[in-house]
Amino acid sequence: MLRKEPKNLARKKRHLRLRRKLVGTAEKPRLNVFRSLNHIYAQIIDDEQGATLVAAGSMDKELGLEYGGNITAAKAVGEAIAKKALAKGIKTVVFDRGGYIYHGRVAALATAAREAGLDF
Repeated sequence: MLRKEPKNLARKKRHLRLRRKLVGTAEKPRLNVFRSLNHIYAQIIDDEQGATLVAAGSMDKELGLEYGGNITAAKAVGEAIAKKALAKGIKTVVFDRGGYIYHGRVAALATAAREAGLDF
């Protein structure tokens, strides 16, 4: 019998393939998205320094979310990451979907970040 590859392993392979071309610089850092079953997280990363510049997640107390695994939570995280980035002077980013399909929560986070003022 053939064994099926676990979904997360396939996602990690897609993410590595994506990361060969996608690099965040100081002028244009990378907006990375991680999505778990119950939460969603976003980070803005400068790959040249290897440092996280800004981070936001559905577990943040200031967002006041009851549940972090839905589209409304993703929208709130997208707005929060954009506000924090703009406060630090970051206006343009490169979007790294993390190997996830650009659909649902990932797309909602990206749309909310764009509407809040981030350029990508």
